[in-house]
Amino acid sequence: MRVLVFAASGLVALFVLLTVSLTTGEMRIPAATALRALVGLGDAGDVLVVQQFRAPRSIAAIVGGAGLGVAGCVLQRLFRNPLASPDVMGVTGGASLGAVALIAAGASQTLVPLGALGGGLLSALLLGVFAWGSGLAVTRLVLTGLAVQAGLAAAVNLMIVRFPAELAGSALQWTTGSVYGRTWTEVWGAGGAMVLALAAAFVLHRRLAVLDLGDDSAGALGLNTSTARLQLLVLAVVLASLAAALAGPVTFVALAVPHIVRFVTGPPTAVSLALAGLTGAALLLASDLVVQHLLPIEGLPVGAVTATLGAPWLLVLMFRQSSPVKRSHA
Repeated sequence: MRVLVFAASGLVALFVLLTVSLTTGEMRIPAATALRALVGLGDAGDVLVVQQFRAPRSIAAIVGGAGLGVAGCVLQRLFRNPLASPDVMGVTGGASLGAVALIAAGASQTLVPLGALGGGLLSALLLGVFAWGSGLAVTRLVLTGLAVQAGLAAAVNLMIVRFPAELAGSALQWTTGSVYGRTWTEVWGAGGAMVLALAAAFVLHRRLAVLDLGDDSAGALGLNTSTARLQLLVLAVVLASLAAALAGPVTFVALAVPHIVRFVTGPPTAVSLALAGLTGAALLLASDLVVQHLLPIEGLPVGAVTATLGAPWLLVLMFRQSSPVKRSHA
């Protein structure tokens, strides 16, 4: 019952957040008018503001958040580590490097999201090459991912230091995460690929469930654990990279969402993946609304808000992981 309540509450919250994002701004539009403008009805000015400026940004946040939520769930179960996130395998560092490299090369802004996507996939390739010799063991994957992330982050910082001042602002959103200025071309391209990737997550969920039993049990059931782990890792990378192509390297969402869903639903199931996507979408859209309307600093990237939320969350998780288990005495 509580799963149904959580799902219904999430859908309602997402609808309310989307309505708020379409109606608020420098020009306020009534909710009914904004929803009609979203489908091309009503005053031409309202249609222009809603369809060309507000809707792409909101949909980008929804799609990107959904991908991050599902990617986080897959990674935490795959690594059997509640601290796992796209940062662990270097996707955020790769996305930043790809985007910043295209900015440095003077590429069009419409191509920069493709750079973020390519950079995220490149980081996964590096991770696979360095960790393949160990059979993609969980500990080796985590350590290798942290090393890849650190190296890519260092490369990004080096490039930004050498940037002309006029490029620094453009690079900022691709090092912290932002959905500002998204277009329908970007949303449809990454969104269509995201739908396919999310469908693949549900198809591969059974393999993830078998891996939850442990490598020995999974092997006894006939599953090639190295192949299954590689497939799931690539899937998580694709989800996180597509999210980065839309929103940049947003932190915290992929880390926090699995814990929120697990607290409500209990043991992970295929339904958990769907709820993770819904929660991630609502969380990123809500964070973007905070950036736009509740903070006094204009132009602040959404990644700054999620990172601010993520720092104390990460400290709490690390404290809980390191705390000794209290034993009862007879």
